[in-house]
Amino acid sequence: MIGVQLLADMPWRLIEGKLIMSAMTLLLNNTYEPLQVVGWQRAITLLWQGKVEVLEEHDEEIHSISFSMRIPSVLRMLLPVRIKRRAPVKFTRLNIFTRDGFKCGYCGEKKETSELTFDHVNPVSLGGRKSWENIITACVECNSRKAGRTPQQAKMKLLKKPKQPVWAQVVTVTVGLRKTPENWSDYLYWNCVLE
Repeated sequence: MIGVQLLADMPWRLIEGKLIMSAMTLLLNNTYEPLQVVGWQRAITLLWQGKVEVLEEHDEEIHSISFSMRIPSVLRMLLPVRIKRRAPVKFTRLNIFTRDGFKCGYCGEKKETSELTFDHVNPVSLGGRKSWENIITACVECNSRKAGRTPQQAKMKLLKKPKQPVWAQVVTVTVGLRKTPENWSDYLYWNCVLE
């Protein structure tokens, strides 16, 4: 999951008589996921090194003796940047429910957390272990009906074989702006409610 936090005002500069933010640039991975926010100087360096492509530009320009160019607003890396993965997903009741979509593994009904429990597919009394591969979300009714037996013994069908989840790391790009530039909005939709 990708997110953006807006913290505080960035320093503002006067460029060509206009008061603008310090020309910050949103840097995306080659898959269009936000990686970080960099200053315009770093953005220009990455561009000259041939490591990025420009997707959006600020209205402001920078000038040298021999050329001028608009300041990049959004850059995309041309090659993938490996993001360090977190430790495996913790084995908790909430993560079990989340893995199973808050649905009973036997009847498939989506329930409120208060109406759910977890069930050992292979019961502890029969040597079942407490692991991702042996625990499934179950509604109270189905768990009572199964009652310490295997699904086969209880004549119940397991809808999906449980396995350890492999969730992507949550990446938070911290943007030091109260208001992000408008042309970033298409690249920061990960934590927005879609209408």
